[in-house]
Amino acid sequence: MTAVKETPGIFLKHFARLEEKLGQNDGWLHELRTNAIERFAQLGFPTTRLEDWKYTNVGPIATIPFQAAELRWDGVTEERLSELPLAHSAFSECCSRVVFVNGHYNPQLSSADLEQRIVVGSLASAIKQKTPLVKEHLAGLASYQQQAFVALNTAFLEDGAYIEIPKGVTTTLPIYVLFVSTADEAIASHPRTLIVAGDNSQTSIVEDYLALGEGSYFTNAVTEITVGENSKIEHYTLQVENEKAYHVSTISANQSRASSLTTHSVSLGGALVRNDVNVALDGEGAECVLNGLYIADGSQHVDNHTVIEHVQPHCASRELYKGILDDRSSAVFNGSIIVRKDAQKTDARQSNKNLLLSEGATINSKPQLEINADDVKCAHGTSIGHLDEDSVYYLRSRGVGLAEARTVLTYGFANDVLNRMKVDEIRVRLECALLARLSGGHAPMEER
Repeated sequence: MTAVKETPGIFLKHFARLEEKLGQNDGWLHELRTNAIERFAQLGFPTTRLEDWKYTNVGPIATIPFQAAELRWDGVTEERLSELPLAHSAFSECCSRVVFVNGHYNPQLSSADLEQRIVVGSLASAIKQKTPLVKEHLAGLASYQQQAFVALNTAFLEDGAYIEIPKGVTTTLPIYVLFVSTADEAIASHPRTLIVAGDNSQTSIVEDYLALGEGSYFTNAVTEITVGENSKIEHYTLQVENEKAYHVSTISANQSRASSLTTHSVSLGGALVRNDVNVALDGEGAECVLNGLYIADGSQHVDNHTVIEHVQPHCASRELYKGILDDRSSAVFNGSIIVRKDAQKTDARQSNKNLLLSEGATINSKPQLEINADDVKCAHGTSIGHLDEDSVYYLRSRGVGLAEARTVLTYGFANDVLNRMKVDEIRVRLECALLARLSGGHAPMEER
């Protein structure tokens, strides 16, 4: 399927109802939403004729008549969330927590640690209060001009998370942002997250996407991160939605001088998942690290696109994405490192490694370098393979069963990414989930 023209009209109708509800009282935001929906109408949904979407067909998203998510809690309580295998109960000691149900802020489930001198809360409230940094930074990094899903998110920009780390503030505990979908009906939500880190600040931020229920739904998320000078931000995106979910996310970040940004992207759920991560190293001496892990089975499809743009000199970037694919699942990795003309002394390395557990699993991997400077150190590579049979034989020769040997080796392959996570609660939580999935989930085809 290359042409996707059916459903933009449905979203245009949703937009008209949203405008009727919100009116034009917000001025600049009304203009932003209007420009974005007009751009989305021009772009339409991306098709497989576009190079960046060559291996990902968004036809299901375009043809399912998703309804706009309404402001309601659907009985979401602490007790219901605690029943989820990867629920937020693991973060009972986080410094601040904001919870969104189908894209809408839930104050009853949210909490803030005011002693940390940080601002964590609803983006809608920050807009209503005319917070200066919101107008200054919102929609400044994630451009909707060429990205249809960013345009769609911007058009429906109503609520989401706003996090502001003042200059010189360091938090010792993570900030936790939970987006939960009730999945009782086919709904679409467009959560927006804006993170502004002042100079010399430091924090860890977790964005968690979970599902209550087994129905089909569409999450279209956009996160913008501004990293001030000498600041250090560690950002986690955990996607553990149900097997009928459609998830599209875009992270756009800009780094100032001598700043550090580390992102961890983990995709374990969803029927169709697309993750875009775009980072601009726009200050001399900035550093970024992009880590990713995606695990798919059944007929799941996971697409990861990353762009690291070296704009200023003396910057460094490291990227490692790993994938584990079973059954008839498929994945895409498209990673670009762009070195601008003035970005001399760039040091960039990129690696994508994939483990196929069945003959029916497929991966399309395309690491890329675009170098316009002459004094750089850049490297990239990709690998695709099966479990090493010699390693399997070694474990079996020491009394380990075939299934256990494969689980141990697969776990070790994935754990290389998890070990890079500095927030202990996240790492332990994901290690347990990974081991449970590998032990009790789908066995490799050769064993079945």
